[in-house]
Amino acid sequence: MTDHILIERPEAHAGVLVIRFNRPEKKNAITQAMYGRMTEGLLEAAADPAIRAIAFLGTEGCFSAGNDMADFLAFAMAGAVGEPAAFAFLKALACAGKPIVSGVDGLAIGIGTTIHLHCDMTIASSRSLFKTPFVDLALVPEAGSSLLVPQIAGHQRAFALLAASEGFSAEQAREAGLIWKLVEPAAVETETLALAASLAAKPPEAMRIARTLIRGDRTALLSRMDEELVHFVAQLKSTEARAAFEAFMRPKA
Repeated sequence: MTDHILIERPEAHAGVLVIRFNRPEKKNAITQAMYGRMTEGLLEAAADPAIRAIAFLGTEGCFSAGNDMADFLAFAMAGAVGEPAAFAFLKALACAGKPIVSGVDGLAIGIGTTIHLHCDMTIASSRSLFKTPFVDLALVPEAGSSLLVPQIAGHQRAFALLAASEGFSAEQAREAGLIWKLVEPAAVETETLALAASLAAKPPEAMRIARTLIRGDRTALLSRMDEELVHFVAQLKSTEARAAFEAFMRPKA
């Protein structure tokens, strides 16, 4: 349901559009419909000059547990063809022209971690956990993470996160350069929205140019995302991925 993603324009934070996960009963696991709604939010922000910054937020104790496994299993069993909605969202995120911030409290799993690679500043609570169990699910890195994480954090940390499926504490993520600032859980939303509002208040053309210079040419990133997609979709349909999904979803004794 699309109400699992809320698109908000808080009156107290002029110029900010908030994209908020709202499925706490499923740890904000992301369905195809949720990806579509987030893409709509990004396009809405891009088209409206009154919006000058975007903020991603989760719920208390959980940013997102990543992709909804039932959706993944359905895609794999159906032998679906084409690009999953997740990748349309990620491309819109990677190409967004306005500053993006994010606030994380608690779990940030899979794409719940890689979203922040495309954010300009991320605030996280001290109890947050960043983990990308792609290989454990017989999948491969996505969101351009196989390019971005080595650039940001170096080969060893990138391999630990993306291939060995090691979890990073909030402090480890900050030390690796994956997030900007640590705060107490109760302060995550307040500080994230205040940060977004401060960016929205800056001269927009100067901000656009500065951000473009800092981020650099997106060609290599988009090419890597396409390369990852080919492997991801192939693996998603593989027998080893199906077995991994079924094992994940099997009731625990």
